[in-house]
Amino acid sequence: MARLTMFHESSGEGYATTAPVALVVADSVEAAAEALEALDLAGCKGRKPISFAEASADPGNFDGLDLILVETAAAPEALLEIVLARVDTVARERALGIVATVLPEQIDVAAAQLLGSRSQILCNPVRAERISAIAGAKWHPRAVMDDVNRDAESVRLRRLSEEVARIAETLARLTRSEDAEPRSVRDRGSGYRGPDTGPPVEISAAEIRAVIRARRMRAQFFADELFADPAWDMLLDLFAAQLERRQVSVSSLCIAAAVPPTTALRWIGTLHEAGLFERQADPTDRRRAYIGLSAKGLEGMRSYASAVKRAGLQLV
Repeated sequence: MARLTMFHESSGEGYATTAPVALVVADSVEAAAEALEALDLAGCKGRKPISFAEASADPGNFDGLDLILVETAAAPEALLEIVLARVDTVARERALGIVATVLPEQIDVAAAQLLGSRSQILCNPVRAERISAIAGAKWHPRAVMDDVNRDAESVRLRRLSEEVARIAETLARLTRSEDAEPRSVRDRGSGYRGPDTGPPVEISAAEIRAVIRARRMRAQFFADELFADPAWDMLLDLFAAQLERRQVSVSSLCIAAAVPPTTALRWIGTLHEAGLFERQADPTDRRRAYIGLSAKGLEGMRSYASAVKRAGLQLV
């Protein structure tokens, strides 16, 4: 496989070709080898891996880095949260990138510590996913080569948000007055358009759950990938949970997305950065992170659902 090259943009000097320096934290020899191979193929310099015990004992291990890779397979349970918290703190203070590879049962622990704009969480990734995450890592001042998949998903998310906003605005305008003169539908630009101004419409969790069930039934007749829409599936699931006054864990939300865990985690990070999701701490267990709709996300879902119902249409 050909190597990718990541470039570091230095202030006042354009682009320098110095390879990013990365450190692997791993207790599994096999996982460490896979991480080092991915670093090499992504054009990074990998230091000698350190264990979780070393990472928890000496902060000096993180000096002079651009990127930290954490391989949680075989990590001692007693040290997992400690090391993830330390890595997150160091990365925030020094503007480093983080790529963490976790097992399915470790998703909630990792998300409780690493759900930030500079962190990428992978679950049982293939080699290409590791390389892609490393190439798209955010480190100071920035990585010029971004993850193509991440860019494509960001564009898709923006288009989804714009379309939802346009539909809600159009439906609200059309149902505001039966005597109003016909108007042409025009695109007034992208972005948030404010709260729905129509009369309030009662929305029940049962209605949203019915929509989710109907969407899942498509998999009985068509291939899953034909209708993969993790952003909307997660928005619907969190909206229903909000109406039920129920909290949703990160691992549960990954299941609701109906896509591979790594893809779901990437979308959770994207929606969190877009201000639609917010992380909610579990007051009884620091190892668990909940995800909920932010005020912006909740208002958007309520307005959309209300506009659709006033127009006599079905939620989809």
